[in-house]
Amino acid sequence: MALHDTARRQGLPRTPGGGPWPPRSLAHTAAAVAPVAELHTAAAQDAPAVAALVATADAPARTVRQGLPRVPGGAPWPEAATRTLPAVTTPAPVAAATVAPVPAAAAPGSTVLQRRGLPRTAGGEPWPAARPIPVPVTAAPAVAAEPIPAPDVSLAAPPSPTTAAAGASAVPPAPRRIYRDLPREPEREPRRYRGRTAGQWAGIVIIGGGGLLFAGVMAVLFVRWLLSTPPLQDFLTNYPGEYHLPEWAPVGIPTWLSWAHFFNVFLMVLIIRSGWQIRTDQRPSAFWTPKWNPQRKISLTIWFHQALDLLWILNGVIFVVLLFVTGQWVKIVPTSWEVFPNALSAGLQYVSLDWPTENGWVNYNSLQQLTYFATVFLAAPLAAATGVRMSGLWPGNAPKLSKAYPVEVARAIHFPVMLYFVVFIIFHVALVLATGALRNLNHLYAGQDAVNWTGFWIFAASIVVIIGGVIAARPLVIAPIASLFGRVGR
Repeated sequence: MALHDTARRQGLPRTPGGGPWPPRSLAHTAAAVAPVAELHTAAAQDAPAVAALVATADAPARTVRQGLPRVPGGAPWPEAATRTLPAVTTPAPVAAATVAPVPAAAAPGSTVLQRRGLPRTAGGEPWPAARPIPVPVTAAPAVAAEPIPAPDVSLAAPPSPTTAAAGASAVPPAPRRIYRDLPREPEREPRRYRGRTAGQWAGIVIIGGGGLLFAGVMAVLFVRWLLSTPPLQDFLTNYPGEYHLPEWAPVGIPTWLSWAHFFNVFLMVLIIRSGWQIRTDQRPSAFWTPKWNPQRKISLTIWFHQALDLLWILNGVIFVVLLFVTGQWVKIVPTSWEVFPNALSAGLQYVSLDWPTENGWVNYNSLQQLTYFATVFLAAPLAAATGVRMSGLWPGNAPKLSKAYPVEVARAIHFPVMLYFVVFIIFHVALVLATGALRNLNHLYAGQDAVNWTGFWIFAASIVVIIGGVIAARPLVIAPIASLFGRVGR
């Protein structure tokens, strides 16, 4: 029978930082195994010799260590029992031999005991059952083995708790396993808008807004102090912020002007929105090709923007013509050099938050007059002229004209003009609402100089119409209209 490893295998420590369990003092030694090997040899030679060897061995009794149960919920295995172990003798070299199925010393025709293993069921008998095996006539020769020295370890009693604690403290703790971090995915580059991320733009807006607020507060305090000085008080007396119009100047706001004002706001909002889409869209949703020029192809957004421009120019032409026909032009066109000092006076009053008296039904203050004049007669023509230069209405067979008015110049002017209109609309609406909202809205929308809610409700309805136009301005609605003047496709 083959002789396996003579040292007991050690496992994990019983206490944190302790040594492997069981200690080597409890391991089997070669001397302890030697009687077992002798027992196996005797069993192979003669069955009665086995009983004599076991009976003569000086073996103390020890309780067998129990482990985990063999079945879920069962008792620890093996069952608690007392086993007699061979007496401990002086360690001696043990020969590790490979034994043939039938020992060579067995005489042919005799019988030997069959080797038995672990039980098949918990608490059962070793398997297979004990039975004699006849020795065949031709027995295999035994294989010689080289002797190997046994470990110099003695079988002793289990250490006391004090000794175990001392041994555990003496054993250095096992080295901790170092875990390496898994490779991380590369971080995604944040999306940038005009070279900056959304967080950077938010920081610029917050810091810039705080700076503008601080500068505004300081400007108000400074101008209020300035207007309290005698020279500035005399200046406000001589130039209150407006000058008298000619006696023939019309009074009030006619209905046609109110409608022209509404159409101007409606078209301007859509023009600004579509113009911004042209600058930001990277892939147009559809394209438009005119019937009279199949070689030309523009995006549907550009067509919508240019169509709105044509309607806006038409509305502006009608507005300017009616201004001069009805005499309303005198309210927004300066007729005296006094407009400049009065505009300065009105500006100082606005900054000091002690605003000038609002009387737009009869006359605008000089700062309003200059602003309306610049918007109607300077900014609007610049927007129209630069828009025509960048559109398909510009003649392509006029190289000298194109050289005199390059398209790059038109692009450089067109966008700042759009920004001017955005700023003008914001300040215009804010001042209308802050300087007597009900009366001003009645002037613009109801055509009456009264303080009631009529103009406000008309203004609210116009806002709803403008919002509806913005929502409807999408390819699903624009494409059928554009197809009336050309072909819409990809």
